Amino acid sequence: MPDAKPAPAKALSAPQKALHKLGLTRDIDLALHLPLRYEDETRVVRLADARDGQTVQVEGTVTHSEVSLRPRRQLLVTLDDGSDTCTLRFFSFYPSHQKALAVGARVRVRGEVRGGFMGRTMVHPAFHAAGGELPDALTPVYPTSAQLPQAYLRKVVASGLARADLSETLPPELLDGLKAVVHGTWTLRDALRYLHHPGPDVSLDALEDRSHPAWQRLKAEELLAQQLSQLTAKRERDALRAPTLRAVPGGLHEQLLAVLPFALTGAQRRVGEEIARDLARPVPMHRLLQGDVGSGKTVVAALAAAIAIDSGWQCALMAPTEILAEQHFAKLVGWLEPLLAPLGQRVAWLTGSQKKKQRSEMLALIASGEAALVVGTHAVIQDQVVFQNLALAIIDEQHRFGVAQRLALRSKMGPGSASPSTGSGRTEVGLAETLPGTSPAGDPVRAELVEACPEPGRGPLEQEPHLLMMTATPIPRTLAMSYYADLDVSTIDELPPGRTPIVTKVVSDQRRHEVIERIRAQVAQGRQVYWVCPLIEESEALDLSNATATHAELSDALSGTVVGLLHSRMPVAEKKAVMSLFTSGHMGVLVSTTVIEVGVDVPNASLMVIEHAERFGLSQLHQLRGRVGRGAAASACVLLYTPPEGGRLGETARERLKAMAETSDGFEIARRDLEIRGPGEFLGARQSGAAMLRFADLATDGHLLDWARGAAARMLVQHPAAAEKHIARWLGSKAEYLKA
Repeated sequence: MPDAKPAPAKALSAPQKALHKLGLTRDIDLALHLPLRYEDETRVVRLADARDGQTVQVEGTVTHSEVSLRPRRQLLVTLDDGSDTCTLRFFSFYPSHQKALAVGARVRVRGEVRGGFMGRTMVHPAFHAAGGELPDALTPVYPTSAQLPQAYLRKVVASGLARADLSETLPPELLDGLKAVVHGTWTLRDALRYLHHPGPDVSLDALEDRSHPAWQRLKAEELLAQQLSQLTAKRERDALRAPTLRAVPGGLHEQLLAVLPFALTGAQRRVGEEIARDLARPVPMHRLLQGDVGSGKTVVAALAAAIAIDSGWQCALMAPTEILAEQHFAKLVGWLEPLLAPLGQRVAWLTGSQKKKQRSEMLALIASGEAALVVGTHAVIQDQVVFQNLALAIIDEQHRFGVAQRLALRSKMGPGSASPSTGSGRTEVGLAETLPGTSPAGDPVRAELVEACPEPGRGPLEQEPHLLMMTATPIPRTLAMSYYADLDVSTIDELPPGRTPIVTKVVSDQRRHEVIERIRAQVAQGRQVYWVCPLIEESEALDLSNATATHAELSDALSGTVVGLLHSRMPVAEKKAVMSLFTSGHMGVLVSTTVIEVGVDVPNASLMVIEHAERFGLSQLHQLRGRVGRGAAASACVLLYTPPEGGRLGETARERLKAMAETSDGFEIARRDLEIRGPGEFLGARQSGAAMLRFADLATDGHLLDWARGAAARMLVQHPAAAEKHIARWLGSKAEYLKA
């Protein structure tokens, strides 16, 4: 008998599609879809006892019902509960409303009571026929979409909560530690049931600010899942193999140190040694190098590249914008090209705007291995770019790159990556070789690696390049402990000598003429000035000054001074010409959008004016400010703000500007930015696809994060099956996003 044909898949209804769009596909997803707020339908209040502005539930009889056409069409219903009367007002209604609210009907109504000249009213209250038992718990109001009515959502969430596997994943010893942190013996099942249907006597404040023990239990579980996911990703990477890279005595690394026109700071030396130790290990480095604006990250990256090249391998440096990539290229060519030339090697340049002939030349150099270092934009990871043997990938301003882009760079080892290029005189260090000061037996990760290493002839482990990510947005401690828990973090916490402190002034746009006078004085002294605008054209708001208008205004006001304009829509050649004029000192003032935010280095620029500073994020303001103060001249940053018509700046904007005026410490700026805006801005595309923390708040839940870090390390080693179940419950497929 032939096999029966499978039944055709049943088409999803509109509400089911909406559930999928919200990510509510599993029972556990529904159970974790928590209310935004609650409505109290557990009691009926007498109208006479209700205060103006209070949301109450009342029960009474309809004594009057009519459709009024003035001042606009509306349904007016009078309700009498025996203690007082109230007018129910509906501007949007159907015949079914009129039928349910006909004279004589007894109804239960819930809404906000408002007083007035014409007596008490409720506008668009919820209503249904009176009678029936009152609920014994608050009614949840869930985050939803247009296709998902609350009644439907309440029903599916309740059924998902009933079916979901909420069995305990935490082993007893971790539960004991959690009880001390959460203050109580709440299980996940108890916490979820309570948060979906809290009793009427609960403190709404404790629910809304998420300080209730039920919330604490939930947040602790979420943080644990995130920590487990990060540690799992780190462990998986530690099981991969990478080329072992060591500096050759008298080689490129030492030669570069000798020709640098400055001495390294103590912090630069320290992080350089941390990176060198990582590169010498046979597992892929996954390190984040953070340092404030101007702290000297590029030279540390150059020294790391020199170690890779010394070992006979290639290195790639990728930057988010052509201007930043070009800055790196100019510096690295100046430092490394004279040292590479005798070896028959060079630095290659790769961007999307290159002419076909030049691009083909560069691709050939990269494929042959003659290009020992490749600098460029995202063009570096395109399919046609084939490295001979890439061993080190450096990503600048890593939060600007998406997960897919970072993974693509990691996969660019190249066809010849099984061993270093010939003629280097280097041999690859085997996995079983002991690192200085360690032994496989004494290091659990290395012991695991040695065990996993195949015997000779059985084929190599999968290889990946070492990955060094750089950021000038310092990461607060709690963020480093949570979202970046899978990374090793190096910090340059010392500025090079000779950097002048920057004075920051917050000035109203009404004093714009004074600022222009200050610019005139700076230019007269031979100094240069940046003027940054938030928009190119007047698309967002008609009264917003744009870069073009400001350029015209400053050109008129500063006759005899070359005033340039730079924005993202200009052709690349034009951008280069403008930057060249400014860098060489021939241009006194550069009006720009935020394309100069990172990487531009002009020591003679001593004044930065940021127009509409209230529209910029705190870390962005700090990055922009770092473009001045790079030389010996006293430098200033003017934050020009425009208060809204007839009002004052919003609290968030005021907090940002205040923080900028009070401190120039990047770590303090980052801490305040986290307080003001939460972690999203720091992470960039790291959290592509979904925010990894829905419930926990890094600003207030540090104690839970501390518990989760310790618990995750123990659970992964001692209870791996429970750890896997915990990750699957909380993160599902989202765990993949943390691996990059």
